[in-house]
Amino acid sequence: MVLTVTLNPALDREIFIDDFQVNKLYRLRDLSRSQMTPGGKGINVSIALSKLGVPSVATGFVGGHIGRILVEELRKISNLITTNFVYVDGETRENIEIIDEKNQTITAINFPGPEIGEDDLNHFLRRYRMTLSKVDCVVISGSIPLGVSEDVCYELVRLAREKGIFVFVEQTPRLLERTLAGPEYPNVVKPDLRGNHLAPFGMELKTFEDYVRLAEKIAEKSQVAVVSYEVKNDIVATKDGVWIIKSKEEIDASHLLGAGDAYVAGMVYYFVTHGANFLEMAKFGFASALAATRRKEKYMPDLEAIKKEYDHFTVERVK
Repeated sequence: MVLTVTLNPALDREIFIDDFQVNKLYRLRDLSRSQMTPGGKGINVSIALSKLGVPSVATGFVGGHIGRILVEELRKISNLITTNFVYVDGETRENIEIIDEKNQTITAINFPGPEIGEDDLNHFLRRYRMTLSKVDCVVISGSIPLGVSEDVCYELVRLAREKGIFVFVEQTPRLLERTLAGPEYPNVVKPDLRGNHLAPFGMELKTFEDYVRLAEKIAEKSQVAVVSYEVKNDIVATKDGVWIIKSKEEIDASHLLGAGDAYVAGMVYYFVTHGANFLEMAKFGFASALAATRRKEKYMPDLEAIKKEYDHFTVERVK
């Protein structure tokens, strides 16, 4: 069993508009050009794991009408997903992605979500501690809601690691710095570098060597670091070495929606089915992400689709 933590879930609305421009009116007459799905990085991992036959518990905060819709739609997706959310005042956020396949762009508008009070946070932490006794690994990913300290992610890691539970983390540089500041570290770290000029620890990312140094620095604390490089490549660092995984093909940037979450889900799947072979885990994650980019909408691939991707990338040792 896997526990996925999405502290700030969202209802994702994906809209497909070719040649999208600001300050224009668009009337969608084809319903296939828009879709609405439960979202938030941890929730996306739960959805992906369900496609691979792995049960998970999805937890976090939800509120209002949108929160009820999110949970209802998530339950419809698979009976392998158990929902264990804390309901709060306020409204769960919406995220809007405008996808322009013609120009290979994604324009994202992310809302803040509800503000979380101290009582709600304590309620969530009690549930989290109870659920830890039932799971083999934890995935902590995505943003944190208003009213919650940035130190909460480290606390979640600490509670899990003290019980010997394997932890995956995917977060922005700012949150990662706080998560990696204490004595307990997640096992696998995948920085979310989208839209960030500075990586964790204030490092600038300009050259390939910069990305390698970042991966190595993270791997000094965690067991595995996976750092995206130039969209279609990933640098994987462990204490045994550094590798680059390269796609043999160009990747349509407008098809990246959900690919990072598919990557994490692929690594989790490999861990729970094969154990902690870190490079093989990263390779399976990369194949999962590649499979997700084959579709324009947010898409979580099945096992057959993932296995086909092994012929479409290479692995080279860097150090």
